[in-house]
Amino acid sequence: MLACTVLRPRILNFNRLLHSSSRVNRQLFDPSTVERVSEDADVCIVGAGPAGLSTAIRLKQLEQKLGKELRVVVLEKGAEVGSHILSGAVIEPRALDELLPDWALRDDHPLTQSATSSHMRFLTKSLSIPIPHPPQMSNQGNYIVSLSRFAAWLGNIAEEMGVEVYPGFAGAGVVYADDGSVAGVRTNEVGLDKIGCLKESFEPGMEFRAKVTLIAEGAHGSIAKELIQNFDLRQNSDPQTYGIGLKEVWRVDPTQYRPGEVVHTMGWPLDFRTYGGGWVYHMADGLVSLGLVIGLDYANPYLSPYKEFQRMKHHPYFAQLLSGNSTRIAYGARSLNEGGLQSVPQLHFPGGALVGCSAGFVNIAKIKGTHNAMKSGMLAAEAAAAVLSQDSSSGPADMSQYETALKNSWVWSDLNEVRNLRESFHTPLGIWGGIMYSGVDSLLLKGRTPWTFRNRARLTDAQHTQPAYRFHPINYPPPQPPLSTDLLTSLTLTGTNHAEDQPVHLRVRKDGGEDNALRKLHVQRNVSEYAGLLQRACPAGVYEYVEDETAADGWNGHKLVINSQNCIHCKLCDIKVPTQDITWTVPEGGGGPKYTIT
Repeated sequence: MLACTVLRPRILNFNRLLHSSSRVNRQLFDPSTVERVSEDADVCIVGAGPAGLSTAIRLKQLEQKLGKELRVVVLEKGAEVGSHILSGAVIEPRALDELLPDWALRDDHPLTQSATSSHMRFLTKSLSIPIPHPPQMSNQGNYIVSLSRFAAWLGNIAEEMGVEVYPGFAGAGVVYADDGSVAGVRTNEVGLDKIGCLKESFEPGMEFRAKVTLIAEGAHGSIAKELIQNFDLRQNSDPQTYGIGLKEVWRVDPTQYRPGEVVHTMGWPLDFRTYGGGWVYHMADGLVSLGLVIGLDYANPYLSPYKEFQRMKHHPYFAQLLSGNSTRIAYGARSLNEGGLQSVPQLHFPGGALVGCSAGFVNIAKIKGTHNAMKSGMLAAEAAAAVLSQDSSSGPADMSQYETALKNSWVWSDLNEVRNLRESFHTPLGIWGGIMYSGVDSLLLKGRTPWTFRNRARLTDAQHTQPAYRFHPINYPPPQPPLSTDLLTSLTLTGTNHAEDQPVHLRVRKDGGEDNALRKLHVQRNVSEYAGLLQRACPAGVYEYVEDETAADGWNGHKLVINSQNCIHCKLCDIKVPTQDITWTVPEGGGGPKYTIT
């Protein structure tokens, strides 16, 4: 690799390293030759979601007890706090009440629509049948919100308290100390072209070194993935399993608007072999959040989560809801943790810890995780404060007391009660057995059993995918606007944007290597065995297997095209691809969706 000609930094403006562009040669980037600016902090948090921001706020609340000011830095890959946040979302305010007891007195809080009723329906192709819902799904005292707005609100509070929140700064890699412990994180390089050469706008990433590093990236983040592997944090836990959630927000006709109503659905359009369900949440201001979650352990490679979602809206129940003067205003998708208690890894590593959905605290029976994510951040903050009050010369931060505190908290009991529900769908009884067991456990047993279902085969969602020859292609109906549209039309509602001339952040990579031979093998297996699963599974149209007889990295007249500029950072590809050779990495800071109401 050619060496880079890079100037020494002259100015640290705000906190980004600036270079004189005129003397940067158009050469291949070599990270070993780059001199990075290094900033020191007491605590560095990666991710400005509810978990990361709750951690930061709690740390600032603890400053007075410590008797010293803490430098708390939060790095966020989105262009703005909240712009990469997507969820249903109905929030249980338990953690918020503990974190900010006076939140309701703040004029600007976004929790303006309380949940007024909860219903569950079983859908056939034409019927909507009311059924009892588990007590865990009761929403009394909860609030229907836009989680992106909620995160932005928490971000403002954190900044008011003195937290340094840096949107557009993607945590791209771990900084390790000489002893192998975590010493901080580095941000991504900016100003590389598609083949990795330095553009005139090149700026190297920075290092944020911290006494405590806390990872709050959300489900299946790239740094958490690295740390879990490097420190073998899943040694005593099951593999994490995931769902893909697809969401739209509609402004519905006033005759269809029922503020505060919460509805969950089972059944159609999914078949009896596929785990999942829908939701309808009537938000404030005439808005309705609706969506579909599909377990990524689905077997049929012909399944398209996006087309299943679009088909769902043509059910008479949804068609009536979206009739009249109704307008779709937002679309998005995101992976979510479904593994529950059995899939929570060891939470601490030398120098830091995992918080929120980086660890996986979603209560799948409640279909909620924000309350647990926030509480985990608060407990991590308390453990970090205790570490910072001690002599810092005794080695890397030991955050083990955070794990102890979490296991003694209501988060653990919340997950323990429902620990067998999702995993019951993987027993020999199948989907129907899972439904029956979940009903008995949630209504009567409430987790008070001497057994815990485990994923003893340690199968991942990717390994649940079966070869295409075992299935028939699914004949999805064509879009029928305005109720359903093609994927690219929906994608325009996400505001997604990535600089085109930058390295592709979705890499065909395995065991650290990437070359034409690996890419060719990827095409061969995914086209011949799995009918090109990714081009149907991706909810943003990123992947295509196109005809090309001359491609050096192709197979049998097909090659893989990655439209990375479409990526909405859902992480499905990294999780579900059967060959497990797609690695999602962070793009240039600020790239991606621009969610505002999701």
